[in-house]
Amino acid sequence: MRWIRPVWAAGAAVLALAACGGGGDEMPGTATGTLEELAARAGCTPDIQTDAHEIRQAKCGAKSGGYVLATFATDRGRAEWLDEADDYGGSYLVGRKWVVVGEKALLEKLRGRLGGTVRVSSHHSGNSGGRGNEEDHHSGHHAS
Repeated sequence: MRWIRPVWAAGAAVLALAACGGGGDEMPGTATGTLEELAARAGCTPDIQTDAHEIRQAKCGAKSGGYVLATFATDRGRAEWLDEADDYGGSYLVGRKWVVVGEKALLEKLRGRLGGTVRVSSHHSGNSGGRGNEEDHHSGHHAS
């Protein structure tokens, strides 16, 4: 029965790695949840603008100083949305399956509540497929 101990040790090592987030997909310290859960964490009562399976989008805050929060059914959906948004330029706070669109200073504040990465993208004319100019924290913009 000597094989039981090595098998148990290997299983414990796998569990320890999983608990440490060894998958790499999850951004450390980044909020997850539904649009409503993320809005509550950000201190917002969401005004739902789009309620579809692939994307849910809401306005938060007053017109001046407000922002848009969008959640996505998949990581791929979020990535495709950001690729299109880069054509418009702007600032984005990006998390796993969610994006906040707003002024960079506001996004930096929301980052303290939601985590994520701030991305800033310059405007492109045409469909360059590029990522724009990314600052040290990242960004993007989407016309709502």
